[in-house]
Amino acid sequence: MTGKQILLITGDFGEDYEIMVPFQALQMVGHEVDAVCPDREAGDTVKTAVHDFRGDQTYMEARGHDFELTATLDEIDPADYDALVLSGGRAPEYLRNFDTVIDAVEHFFAEDKPVAAICHAMQILTAADVVEGRTCTAYPALEADVRDAGGEWVEGVARDGNLVTGQAWPDHPEWLAEFLDVLGTDIQHAEPATAD
Repeated sequence: MTGKQILLITGDFGEDYEIMVPFQALQMVGHEVDAVCPDREAGDTVKTAVHDFRGDQTYMEARGHDFELTATLDEIDPADYDALVLSGGRAPEYLRNFDTVIDAVEHFFAEDKPVAAICHAMQILTAADVVEGRTCTAYPALEADVRDAGGEWVEGVARDGNLVTGQAWPDHPEWLAEFLDVLGTDIQHAEPATAD
């Protein structure tokens, strides 16, 4: 397998696990990932938030880590990337207002490149007007947004062509497995060593 070039768009108070886990997991299997944020440069950091589910009507939030960006959004060309990852958290509610973010998303959909979006990242997809006619999911509170944008809502993880969506970080195993399948990533499992 040849590693893919993947773009990850995030921002302040993006969900910690939904940034860190895909960023590291995709690198672990041989892909190169550039993490970017509007109005920030490579080497700058964004603050993350940890969302936890404790039986309340919605998630609770705590301060997460500082996540270092690896590239500058204004200096990259989406055409140089094979796939896109959009993390959730609170960042998507303002990221969807940046033309550079919407232009990047539109590029990946126009070229039918793989896109993985989780949780509140759906807010970016609906702002980019790429949900109509697609089967997808997001954080459950966004079901109305998906339906209003013309999408078909489903529970759990959804795959519609090259689009893979998940509801929140507990979906990571299935969400990432589906995305790796879309990317054509072939993971070889070594046989366990035997004692002589």
